[in-house]
Amino acid sequence: MDLNEKIDMIGRLYLGLEQIEDCEEFSALIPEVRTNFVYASKESTTSEDILAVDGRISVVDGFPKAIGRIKFGASGYMAHLLLEIRKKDSEIRSIIDFAGNPEIAEFLKAYCKEKGWGFSVVDRLFEPENLKDAEGEAISWIAEEAIRAAGGKMPRVFYETGAVGKEPVSILVGKDPLEVAEQICELARSYHESGRRTR
Repeated sequence: MDLNEKIDMIGRLYLGLEQIEDCEEFSALIPEVRTNFVYASKESTTSEDILAVDGRISVVDGFPKAIGRIKFGASGYMAHLLLEIRKKDSEIRSIIDFAGNPEIAEFLKAYCKEKGWGFSVVDRLFEPENLKDAEGEAISWIAEEAIRAAGGKMPRVFYETGAVGKEPVSILVGKDPLEVAEQICELARSYHESGRRTR
């Protein structure tokens, strides 16, 4: 990865993060494990090629707030999930995770239908033991299952149900962090207007 690509990536993720930090409504969708927002280099092959928010995004004074700076190699699960998603669709370079529960999943299903986006549910009760990695995650299966459940194409949004010791989360995917930030903020505002609450 050359210096120009690094500069471009840091700038784009930073601007996307600014949008999210200004979006008060997104606070209601930050999960207990907190949110990460990740961005892959064009030729990414390892988590060191993935730019992420060190320490993730939490809630401070009612607004989303990055706990640490953005840096390469700062994400584990989300970086590996993005690498697996990119094996299926190389145009996807950025993803964000947010809260998930059955009520949010119902909202997402209706919201995605209205937007003409793909949506699917990944039931982690069916996660195969033999595919689990050192962290106990079957990440390649999660990416494949999201596609299978969406009819063969990577959905814009998918919901992972909880598993033992794992909080349910939702994932939104996109080509670039600015697109992802804009879409997640629009989704959060719509969720807020729907009157639903996560807690």
